[in-house]
Amino acid sequence: MTEAPTDADARRAARPLVCYQVEQLPPNNLELYQQARTTAAAVGEVVVPPRDGRCFEVPAGHFFRIHSVDGPQVGDLNLWNAHDLGERFFSGKTRQLHATHVSTGDRLWSSLPGLRPMATITHDTLDWYGWDADGGGIHDVIGTRCDPYTNHLLKGVDYHHCCHSNLTRALVAATGLPAAEAELHVHDVLNVFMCTGFTLDTHQYFMKASPVRPGDFIEFFAEMDLLGALSACPGGDCGSSHSDDSTPCYPLRVEILEPAEAALANWTPPPRSGYSRSHGL
Repeated sequence: MTEAPTDADARRAARPLVCYQVEQLPPNNLELYQQARTTAAAVGEVVVPPRDGRCFEVPAGHFFRIHSVDGPQVGDLNLWNAHDLGERFFSGKTRQLHATHVSTGDRLWSSLPGLRPMATITHDTLDWYGWDADGGGIHDVIGTRCDPYTNHLLKGVDYHHCCHSNLTRALVAATGLPAAEAELHVHDVLNVFMCTGFTLDTHQYFMKASPVRPGDFIEFFAEMDLLGALSACPGGDCGSSHSDDSTPCYPLRVEILEPAEAALANWTPPPRSGYSRSHGL
């Protein structure tokens, strides 16, 4: 609607700059974790039913894996500090520090004022996918989670198995909080196994059928005591309809693994941000 100025092309030609110089981040311990994972043994598991959610706990220094079982299925992951629900996964900052999609070596960062790694991705059987011709990638931190409010806005119906509701019910079951209070702790997710991007013409958020298959998994190292919640999305592999009961859906399995004690003898959990929190006052 606005006529382009005479120097429009010059303005568009400005050089893009990556916002954060991640070389200044505290170094991750991926090499140590890769060695430790070879000693890890399973100590527990949680199976997340289709179109539902479950919570799980992971002690600091343990690994957890999210497995595809029975059929292609994506999941929505929330993480909290097990001792403080106010410190939770910060998808926006994770996106800024890493990328729109994450994989091995990337860290999931916590909300302000903590701003520290909550978990580090230590293995990803879908890392071969890369970027497809549509601009799609796997494990995004750009989508928010399907929710009943948006679904009602667009379709005019109440649907109770959107990921937001699944995560809410899971947190209620794990903590005993009232639903209205638990819901406020549900936050933007890591879309596990989901294939997403932005359309090349209109730049709209899209999803397409996930390449995940039974046997695939993504593995994380817990940098602190974690309470996690995972929803087996009602979109199934997210290749067709969404937020309804028409798409085939499958369970997801969360496996908790404990490494040998000696493997992490020199490891310590990351500290909270050192910022003074004075804000210039």
